Amino acid sequence: MSAHQAPTTDTFQEHRRLLFSIAYRLLGSAADAEDAVQDAWLKWSAADRAQVADPKAYLTRIVSNVALERLRSARHKRETYVGPWLPEPILTQPDASEAVTDAESVSMAMLVVLETLSPLERAVFVLKEVFAFSHAEIAEALDRSEPSVRQAAHRAREHVAARRPRFRADPSRQRAATERFLAAATGGDMNTLMELLSPDVTLWTDGGGKVRQALKPVVGAATVASWFAAIGTVSYQGVAPADMTARLAEINGAPGMLFTSPDRVIATVTFDFDEVGRISAIHNVANPQKLGAVGEGRAYDVGV
Repeated sequence: MSAHQAPTTDTFQEHRRLLFSIAYRLLGSAADAEDAVQDAWLKWSAADRAQVADPKAYLTRIVSNVALERLRSARHKRETYVGPWLPEPILTQPDASEAVTDAESVSMAMLVVLETLSPLERAVFVLKEVFAFSHAEIAEALDRSEPSVRQAAHRAREHVAARRPRFRADPSRQRAATERFLAAATGGDMNTLMELLSPDVTLWTDGGGKVRQALKPVVGAATVASWFAAIGTVSYQGVAPADMTARLAEINGAPGMLFTSPDRVIATVTFDFDEVGRISAIHNVANPQKLGAVGEGRAYDVGV
């Protein structure tokens, strides 16, 4: 590496975690976020950096716009997706759940809500509410007027407030409930499952047409409990119960469940909770194309 390249690389690496954290929240896909960061690196390498007064702002601008382009082009695919579309899960570092704001902003539930925003609203919301950029900084980054950014921020805040989960469970209670759910599901304990589930719990399953999954949300404690109680008794994706392992894992900033066979990750399961600590929603990702990041076993640091 030449003396000219070293500071270029060092500056980029200093901000790489931030760039991935922004891109993942904008795209809901680790693979697409990594590609956006790589595109940002190529643009940064080719730029006249002598003209760059603030590398952080410059790199944020690049990755935000690359992610926006990808988001716009992905929308048609998501409109024609088979069954519910869920974000691509990632393993996160165990301390993420202690930083509640960080954890909520990468939760499966929040990423599902962000998916319902326009690309511009999503970018503005993430940069303003999660990363605390000012309206002026966002306007410059996205090449929009400040008034239009303020309007988009207002619309996005209202939209998210109306749809985000209303309750954030205490991390220790969340972990205890997840541990009990894992034990009950693998042991076929319907009574405990029914205790843990809200009466109107909803299960969202994403197989993407690649594996057999429910094409519509599964609603109601009895139906959802039956679904999970069968885990230890029926083959899943061709894997016999004896060959399947279920364990706790930190997924998208909260305790979740990871199902594996001897050679691959089969599915992830994450939870939302209601005001009394019961499970109100379950997100189950089984589309093999969305399990690459989890399969690598790498825990991402997506803190702010």
